[in-house]
Amino acid sequence: MALYAELHRHLGGSVVPRVLWRYFERHGQDSIAQFAEYGEFEEFYTRPRNTLDEYLELHTLVESVQTVETLPYFIYRLLRGAYIFENLAYLELRYTPYLRTPEHLSQSARIEKMAEIVEVVGKASHLPEYPIVTSQILCMHTRLPYEVNQAIIDLAVQNKQYVCAIDVAGGDRYYHERMAEWVSLYDYGRSQGLNTTGHLYETRDGCHPELLPYLMRIGHGIQIPLLFPELLKEIAQRGQCLEVCPTTYLKTGTLEDIRQLKLVFDRCFAAGVDIAICTDNAGLHNMRLPFEYENLLTYDIIDFEQLQSCQNAAFRHAFAWPYNHPPTLLLDKVLKPSQNRVGLTSAAKV
Repeated sequence: MALYAELHRHLGGSVVPRVLWRYFERHGQDSIAQFAEYGEFEEFYTRPRNTLDEYLELHTLVESVQTVETLPYFIYRLLRGAYIFENLAYLELRYTPYLRTPEHLSQSARIEKMAEIVEVVGKASHLPEYPIVTSQILCMHTRLPYEVNQAIIDLAVQNKQYVCAIDVAGGDRYYHERMAEWVSLYDYGRSQGLNTTGHLYETRDGCHPELLPYLMRIGHGIQIPLLFPELLKEIAQRGQCLEVCPTTYLKTGTLEDIRQLKLVFDRCFAAGVDIAICTDNAGLHNMRLPFEYENLLTYDIIDFEQLQSCQNAAFRHAFAWPYNHPPTLLLDKVLKPSQNRVGLTSAAKV
Protein backbone atom coordinates (compact mmCIF):
# COMPACT_ATOMS: atom_id res chain seq x y z
CA MET A 1 0.00 0.00 0.00
CA ALA A 2 1.35 3.44 -0.94
CA LEU A 3 1.45 6.09 1.79
CA TYR A 4 1.49 9.80 1.04
CA ALA A 5 2.55 13.16 2.47
CA GLU A 6 0.40 16.29 2.24
CA LEU A 7 2.37 19.54 2.64
CA HIS A 8 -0.23 22.18 1.75
CA ARG A 9 -3.67 21.84 3.31
CA HIS A 10 -5.60 24.65 4.95
CA LEU A 11 -7.53 23.84 8.09
CA GLY A 12 -10.44 26.03 6.97
CA GLY A 13 -10.62 24.64 3.45
CA SER A 14 -10.19 21.04 4.60
CA VAL A 15 -13.77 20.62 5.81
CA VAL A 16 -15.66 18.54 3.26
CA PRO A 17 -19.10 19.92 2.35
CA ARG A 18 -21.09 17.06 3.90
CA VAL A 19 -19.40 17.50 7.30
CA LEU A 20 -19.94 21.27 7.21
CA TRP A 21 -23.59 20.82 6.20
CA ARG A 22 -24.21 18.45 9.11
CA TYR A 23 -22.57 20.87 11.51
CA PHE A 24 -24.77 23.74 10.31
CA GLU A 25 -27.87 21.53 10.50
CA ARG A 26 -27.18 20.92 14.19
CA HIS A 27 -25.72 24.24 15.29
CA GLY A 28 -26.29 27.06 12.81
CA GLN A 29 -29.22 26.61 10.47
CA ASP A 30 -29.22 30.31 9.62
CA SER A 31 -26.00 29.72 7.69
CA ILE A 32 -27.72 27.29 5.30
CA ALA A 33 -31.24 28.74 5.27
CA GLN A 34 -30.82 29.87 1.65
CA PHE A 35 -30.29 26.28 0.47
CA ALA A 36 -33.32 24.00 0.05
CA GLU A 37 -31.22 20.84 0.18
CA TYR A 38 -27.67 19.59 0.57
CA GLY A 39 -26.97 19.37 -3.17
CA GLU A 40 -27.47 23.12 -3.58
CA PHE A 41 -25.07 23.82 -0.72
CA GLU A 42 -22.41 21.49 -2.13
CA GLU A 43 -22.67 23.13 -5.55
CA PHE A 44 -22.26 26.59 -4.00
CA TYR A 45 -19.41 25.50 -1.73
CA THR A 46 -17.32 23.70 -4.36
CA ARG A 47 -18.01 25.61 -7.59
CA PRO A 48 -15.16 27.48 -9.31
CA ARG A 49 -14.72 31.19 -8.57
CA ASN A 50 -13.60 33.94 -10.93
CA THR A 51 -10.67 35.20 -8.87
CA LEU A 52 -8.50 34.20 -5.95
CA ASP A 53 -10.02 36.97 -3.82
CA GLU A 54 -13.55 35.69 -4.45
CA TYR A 55 -12.40 32.16 -3.67
CA LEU A 56 -10.76 33.18 -0.38
CA GLU A 57 -14.03 34.64 0.88
CA LEU A 58 -15.23 31.06 1.39
CA HIS A 59 -12.62 30.60 4.11
CA THR A 60 -14.48 33.06 6.31
CA LEU A 61 -17.51 30.75 6.27
CA VAL A 62 -15.52 28.00 7.99
CA GLU A 63 -13.19 30.16 10.10
CA SER A 64 -16.22 31.56 11.91
CA VAL A 65 -17.21 28.11 13.22
CA GLN A 66 -13.74 26.71 13.93
CA THR A 67 -13.49 27.68 17.60
CA VAL A 68 -11.77 26.18 20.64
CA GLU A 69 -14.91 24.13 21.27
CA THR A 70 -15.49 22.89 17.70
CA LEU A 71 -11.96 22.36 16.36
CA PRO A 72 -11.67 18.79 17.76
CA TYR A 73 -14.91 17.89 15.91
CA PHE A 74 -13.60 19.13 12.57
CA ILE A 75 -10.07 17.77 13.01
CA TYR A 76 -11.28 14.30 13.98
CA ARG A 77 -13.29 14.04 10.76
CA LEU A 78 -10.46 15.47 8.73
CA LEU A 79 -7.94 12.93 10.03
CA ARG A 80 -10.36 10.04 9.72
CA GLY A 81 -10.90 10.82 6.04
CA ALA A 82 -7.20 11.49 5.42
CA TYR A 83 -6.20 8.14 6.89
CA ILE A 84 -8.96 5.96 5.47
CA PHE A 85 -9.53 7.51 2.03
CA GLU A 86 -6.19 9.17 1.23
CA ASN A 87 -3.60 6.86 2.83
CA LEU A 88 -1.82 9.84 4.38
CA ALA A 89 1.16 9.07 6.56
CA TYR A 90 2.05 12.75 7.02
CA LEU A 91 -0.04 15.92 7.13
CA GLU A 92 0.81 19.57 7.68
CA LEU A 93 -2.24 21.69 8.55
CA ARG A 94 -1.95 25.43 8.05
CA TYR A 95 -4.18 28.15 9.40
CA THR A 96 -4.20 31.59 11.06
CA PRO A 97 -4.80 31.07 14.80
CA TYR A 98 -5.91 34.68 15.36
CA LEU A 99 -8.91 34.11 13.07
CA ARG A 100 -10.11 31.26 15.34
CA THR A 101 -10.35 33.53 18.40
CA PRO A 102 -13.55 35.39 19.45
CA GLU A 103 -14.04 38.54 17.37
CA HIS A 104 -15.57 40.53 20.23
CA LEU A 105 -12.32 40.46 22.21
CA SER A 106 -9.63 43.14 22.01
CA GLN A 107 -6.58 42.56 19.83
CA SER A 108 -4.35 41.86 22.84
CA ALA A 109 -6.88 39.40 24.28
CA ARG A 110 -7.16 37.60 20.95
CA ILE A 111 -3.37 37.34 20.73
CA GLU A 112 -3.34 35.71 24.18
CA LYS A 113 -6.06 33.27 23.08
CA MET A 114 -4.00 32.03 20.11
CA ALA A 115 -1.87 29.75 22.30
CA GLU A 116 -4.99 27.85 23.35
CA ILE A 117 -5.97 27.35 19.71
CA VAL A 118 -2.56 25.90 18.84
CA GLU A 119 -2.72 23.52 21.80
CA VAL A 120 -6.25 22.37 20.95
CA VAL A 121 -5.29 21.72 17.32
CA GLY A 122 -2.11 19.94 18.41
CA LYS A 123 -3.83 17.61 20.85
CA ALA A 124 -6.80 16.95 18.54
CA SER A 125 -4.42 16.00 15.73
CA HIS A 126 -2.93 13.03 17.60
CA LEU A 127 -5.40 10.17 17.30
CA PRO A 128 -4.17 6.63 18.05
CA GLU A 129 -6.82 5.11 15.77
CA TYR A 130 -5.61 7.23 12.81
CA PRO A 131 -1.80 7.23 13.15
CA ILE A 132 -0.77 10.11 10.90
CA VAL A 133 2.31 12.22 11.66
CA THR A 134 0.88 15.74 11.88
CA SER A 135 2.20 19.24 12.45
CA GLN A 136 0.94 22.80 12.15
CA ILE A 137 2.00 25.71 9.95
CA LEU A 138 0.92 29.04 11.41
CA CYS A 139 -0.12 31.59 8.80
CA MET A 140 0.45 35.27 9.07
CA HIS A 141 -2.24 37.14 7.15
CA THR A 142 -2.44 40.12 4.82
CA ARG A 143 -5.51 41.46 6.68
CA LEU A 144 -3.74 41.48 10.04
CA PRO A 145 -1.48 44.22 11.45
CA TYR A 146 2.25 43.79 11.94
CA GLU A 147 1.90 43.28 15.70
CA VAL A 148 -0.44 40.32 15.27
CA ASN A 149 1.71 38.72 12.59
CA GLN A 150 4.81 39.05 14.78
CA ALA A 151 2.87 37.48 17.65
CA ILE A 152 2.04 34.54 15.34
CA ILE A 153 5.77 34.04 14.73
CA ASP A 154 6.50 34.22 18.46
CA LEU A 155 3.75 31.67 19.05
CA ALA A 156 5.37 29.31 16.53
CA VAL A 157 8.71 29.67 18.33
CA GLN A 158 7.09 28.86 21.68
CA ASN A 159 5.22 25.80 20.39
CA LYS A 160 7.68 23.83 18.30
CA GLN A 161 6.22 20.59 19.66
CA TYR A 162 3.12 21.41 17.62
CA VAL A 163 4.33 23.88 14.96
CA CYS A 164 6.79 23.13 12.16
CA ALA A 165 6.77 26.37 10.11
CA ILE A 166 5.27 29.78 9.34
CA ASP A 167 3.47 30.99 6.22
CA VAL A 168 1.69 34.08 4.95
CA ALA A 169 -1.82 33.85 3.50
CA GLY A 170 -4.69 36.10 2.51
CA GLY A 171 -4.07 36.74 -1.18
CA ASP A 172 -0.65 37.34 -2.75
CA ARG A 173 -1.67 40.53 -4.58
CA TYR A 174 -1.59 42.43 -1.26
CA TYR A 175 2.04 41.78 -0.38
CA HIS A 176 3.62 44.60 -2.37
CA GLU A 177 2.26 47.52 -0.33
CA ARG A 178 3.66 45.98 2.87
CA MET A 179 6.72 44.26 1.43
CA ALA A 180 9.12 45.74 3.98
CA GLU A 181 6.96 44.20 6.74
CA TRP A 182 6.91 40.74 5.18
CA VAL A 183 10.68 40.76 4.62
CA SER A 184 11.20 41.86 8.23
CA LEU A 185 8.82 39.21 9.59
CA TYR A 186 10.34 36.37 7.58
CA ASP A 187 13.84 37.50 8.48
CA TYR A 188 12.80 37.47 12.14
CA GLY A 189 11.26 34.02 11.80
CA ARG A 190 14.40 32.59 10.21
CA SER A 191 16.53 34.17 12.96
CA GLN A 192 14.39 32.26 15.49
CA GLY A 193 15.12 28.95 13.76
CA LEU A 194 11.70 28.55 12.13
CA ASN A 195 11.02 26.75 8.86
CA THR A 196 9.33 28.92 6.26
CA THR A 197 6.94 28.65 3.37
CA GLY A 198 4.71 31.28 1.79
CA HIS A 199 1.98 31.79 -0.77
CA LEU A 200 4.00 33.23 -3.61
CA TYR A 201 3.91 33.27 -7.42
CA GLU A 202 0.47 31.65 -7.25
CA THR A 203 -1.11 34.28 -9.51
CA ARG A 204 0.27 36.92 -11.84
CA ASP A 205 -0.32 39.44 -9.04
CA GLY A 206 1.83 37.50 -6.60
CA CYS A 207 5.24 37.61 -8.25
CA HIS A 208 7.44 39.07 -5.51
CA PRO A 209 11.09 38.02 -5.88
CA GLU A 210 12.03 39.94 -2.71
CA LEU A 211 10.54 37.17 -0.58
CA LEU A 212 12.06 34.18 -2.36
CA PRO A 213 15.36 34.09 -0.40
CA TYR A 214 13.46 33.78 2.89
CA LEU A 215 11.40 30.72 1.93
CA MET A 216 12.43 27.10 2.33
CA ARG A 217 9.39 25.99 0.33
CA ILE A 218 7.19 28.00 -2.03
CA GLY A 219 3.42 27.79 -1.67
CA HIS A 220 2.23 27.20 -5.24
CA GLY A 221 4.96 29.05 -7.18
CA ILE A 222 3.54 28.03 -10.55
CA GLN A 223 4.13 31.45 -12.12
CA ILE A 224 7.88 30.94 -11.75
CA PRO A 225 8.15 28.20 -14.42
CA LEU A 226 5.30 29.76 -16.44
CA LEU A 227 6.49 33.39 -16.52
CA PHE A 228 9.97 33.53 -14.99
CA PRO A 229 11.75 30.25 -15.83
CA GLU A 230 15.10 32.05 -15.48
CA LEU A 231 14.53 31.91 -11.70
CA LEU A 232 14.43 28.11 -11.62
CA LYS A 233 18.20 27.76 -11.45
CA GLU A 234 18.24 29.83 -8.23
CA ILE A 235 15.32 27.84 -6.83
CA ALA A 236 17.16 24.58 -7.49
CA GLN A 237 20.39 25.88 -5.94
CA ARG A 238 18.54 26.87 -2.76
CA GLY A 239 16.87 23.45 -2.63
CA GLN A 240 13.41 25.02 -2.54
CA CYS A 241 10.33 22.93 -3.32
CA LEU A 242 7.14 24.10 -5.02
CA GLU A 243 3.86 23.10 -3.34
CA VAL A 244 1.69 22.66 -6.43
CA CYS A 245 -2.06 22.30 -5.87
CA PRO A 246 -3.58 21.43 -9.28
CA THR A 247 -7.31 21.82 -8.60
CA THR A 248 -6.85 25.19 -6.91
CA TYR A 249 -5.84 26.95 -10.12
CA LEU A 250 -9.07 25.90 -11.83
CA LYS A 251 -11.19 26.88 -8.82
CA THR A 252 -9.63 30.34 -8.58
CA GLY A 253 -9.59 31.17 -12.29
CA THR A 254 -5.78 31.25 -12.28
CA LEU A 255 -5.61 28.65 -15.07
CA GLU A 256 -8.24 27.76 -17.66
CA ASP A 257 -7.13 24.16 -18.20
CA ILE A 258 -5.27 21.74 -15.96
CA ARG A 259 -3.07 20.80 -18.93
CA GLN A 260 -1.38 24.18 -18.60
CA LEU A 261 0.45 22.62 -15.65
CA LYS A 262 2.46 20.38 -17.99
CA LEU A 263 4.83 23.27 -18.68
CA VAL A 264 5.22 23.81 -14.93
CA PHE A 265 6.24 20.21 -14.32
CA ASP A 266 8.39 19.92 -17.44
CA ARG A 267 10.41 23.04 -16.68
CA CYS A 268 10.81 22.16 -13.00
CA PHE A 269 11.97 18.61 -13.74
CA ALA A 270 14.41 19.93 -16.35
CA ALA A 271 15.85 22.47 -13.89
CA GLY A 272 16.06 20.01 -10.98
CA VAL A 273 13.39 21.81 -8.92
CA ASP A 274 11.34 19.57 -6.62
CA ILE A 275 7.54 19.62 -6.67
CA ALA A 276 5.23 18.30 -3.97
CA ILE A 277 1.68 17.70 -5.22
CA CYS A 278 -0.90 18.94 -2.71
CA THR A 279 -4.64 19.60 -2.33
CA ASP A 280 -4.64 23.07 -0.70
CA ASN A 281 -8.35 23.09 0.22
CA ALA A 282 -9.54 19.51 -0.07
CA GLY A 283 -13.01 20.29 1.29
CA LEU A 284 -13.67 23.31 -0.91
CA HIS A 285 -12.60 21.24 -3.90
CA ASN A 286 -14.26 17.97 -2.91
CA MET A 287 -10.88 16.50 -3.82
CA ARG A 288 -8.66 13.84 -2.24
CA LEU A 289 -4.90 13.74 -2.78
CA PRO A 290 -4.91 10.44 -4.75
CA PHE A 291 -7.40 12.03 -7.18
CA GLU A 292 -4.98 14.93 -7.75
CA TYR A 293 -2.39 12.31 -8.72
CA GLU A 294 -4.86 10.52 -10.99
CA ASN A 295 -5.86 13.72 -12.81
CA LEU A 296 -2.23 14.62 -13.55
CA LEU A 297 -1.65 11.14 -14.96
CA THR A 298 -4.91 11.06 -16.92
CA TYR A 299 -4.13 14.33 -18.69
CA ASP A 300 -0.54 13.23 -19.43
CA ILE A 301 0.87 16.10 -17.42
CA ILE A 302 3.29 13.72 -15.68
CA ASP A 303 4.11 10.03 -15.96
CA PHE A 304 4.28 7.43 -13.19
CA GLU A 305 8.01 7.85 -12.64
CA GLN A 306 7.59 11.61 -12.25
CA LEU A 307 4.66 11.07 -9.90
CA GLN A 308 6.81 8.88 -7.67
CA SER A 309 9.51 11.54 -7.76
CA CYS A 310 6.99 14.14 -6.52
CA GLN A 311 5.72 11.80 -3.81
CA ASN A 312 9.26 11.20 -2.57
CA ALA A 313 9.98 14.94 -2.70
CA ALA A 314 6.99 15.58 -0.44
CA PHE A 315 8.52 13.45 2.32
CA ARG A 316 11.99 14.86 1.71
CA HIS A 317 10.73 18.43 2.16
CA ALA A 318 8.27 17.65 4.96
CA PHE A 319 9.24 19.87 7.88
CA ALA A 320 8.27 17.40 10.61
CA TRP A 321 8.68 13.96 9.03
CA PRO A 322 10.88 12.20 11.60
CA TYR A 323 12.55 9.66 9.29
CA ASN A 324 15.21 9.81 6.59
CA HIS A 325 13.09 7.90 4.08
CA PRO A 326 9.46 7.82 2.92
CA PRO A 327 7.33 5.09 4.52
CA THR A 328 7.36 2.86 1.43
CA LEU A 329 11.11 2.32 1.86
CA LEU A 330 10.64 1.64 5.55
CA LEU A 331 7.96 -0.92 4.70
CA ASP A 332 10.27 -2.55 2.17
CA LYS A 333 12.86 -3.08 4.87
CA VAL A 334 10.25 -4.68 7.09
CA LEU A 335 8.71 -6.85 4.38
CA LYS A 336 11.78 -8.07 2.51
CA PRO A 337 13.29 -10.12 5.36
CA SER A 338 9.86 -11.66 5.89
CA GLN A 339 9.58 -12.50 2.20
CA ASN A 340 13.08 -13.96 2.24
CA ARG A 341 12.15 -16.17 5.19
CA VAL A 342 9.02 -17.34 3.36
CA GLY A 343 11.12 -18.17 0.31
CA LEU A 344 13.63 -20.12 2.38
CA THR A 345 10.86 -22.02 4.14
CA SER A 346 9.22 -22.94 0.82
CA ALA A 347 12.53 -24.09 -0.60
CA ALA A 348 13.17 -26.26 2.42
CA LYS A 349 9.79 -27.95 2.01
CA VAL A 350 10.55 -28.72 -1.62
